[in-house]
Amino acid sequence: MVKTSFCLQFIRYLPVIHAMVRGAGCARTDRCNLFLAVILALAAGWLFPAPAKAQFAPPAGQKGTTAIHKDSTVFVGWASGCEVVRGHMDISRPEIGLASAGSCQDVIGKAGEKGTLSLGDGGYVTLTFDPPITNGEGWDFAVFENAFDDYFLELGFVEVSSDGEHFVRFPNTSLTPADTQVSSFGTLKAEHIHNLAGKYRIFYGTPFDLDTLAGTPGLDVNHITHVRIIDVVGSIDPEYATYDSHGNIINDPWPTAFPTGGFDLDAVGIIHQANDGEQGLQASVIPNPANAASRIRLRIPEASEVEMSIMTMHGSVIYSAKTEMNQAGVHHMKMPRVSMAPGMYLLRVTTSRHTHTERFFFTDE
Repeated sequence: MVKTSFCLQFIRYLPVIHAMVRGAGCARTDRCNLFLAVILALAAGWLFPAPAKAQFAPPAGQKGTTAIHKDSTVFVGWASGCEVVRGHMDISRPEIGLASAGSCQDVIGKAGEKGTLSLGDGGYVTLTFDPPITNGEGWDFAVFENAFDDYFLELGFVEVSSDGEHFVRFPNTSLTPADTQVSSFGTLKAEHIHNLAGKYRIFYGTPFDLDTLAGTPGLDVNHITHVRIIDVVGSIDPEYATYDSHGNIINDPWPTAFPTGGFDLDAVGIIHQANDGEQGLQASVIPNPANAASRIRLRIPEASEVEMSIMTMHGSVIYSAKTEMNQAGVHHMKMPRVSMAPGMYLLRVTTSRHTHTERFFFTDE
């Protein structure tokens, strides 16, 4: 209403303004036209301001937040394995060494029950899940960091994989201005951050939805076995900076030149878990559609001789081999080296007590 009223009044008095300008002796001069242009530009700027920067979910506990507490009943499991590659305490001074606080044992299991694992500048940790994470309704997993309040936030990229080799990064956004460096103990606003781990304070997980990555070649969002968190180097110096999915420099507290520097992982919680079950024989081709680099994932309920066959949809066997597996559980095998034209095939796995058949599409890409 206020802007509409202003617009009507402006139009009503525009002839008066024009007459005043002409009365000032500047009619049909460049100075007069410039004066009118300035008035119109100012009015247009007030009536149609530039759109504000996007605002994302606020801190934990506030209306509209997406933060999930570690004790929430939505969590059905936690990471079961871990490998870490540490980054430097200060990437601009590599001689002072790597971050060193915590260990992989600290991030296996539930958040808040052990310690944390510090990654250092650009360091990363890869977590494994058995059973895998699957793409369900809404959020599928959450990453926990140990920020001591809602504003001292250390960020990390999140990537997932269904085979442990090919990782896909969640698209992410950082709207924190990058004209001035956020200091070592400086602050960020959660509202400026999207799809980066570390957005929320200790005991509150940042959730991720695998549906965001559905359809990505080489990724089975219904069978995520690995989650990787990569420290964001918060420097705004182009020599060391890291960038979001839109090409923005990500500005976060830096340098953090101490053993606990960089992203401090607490845990990763599973919200939707693949229903592999402990009973029966399971088999799948990862990824599917498959190619020569794909793998075959087996879960066998007991030690057994295992026969694996690949057949056409008409039942013709094009590959068959037997392997003695002396331990129950999950096993991974390479795709057999056999000539296959692009198309649909059957994978059949047989043990002494079970048979499982799975369809997959093979492509030569």
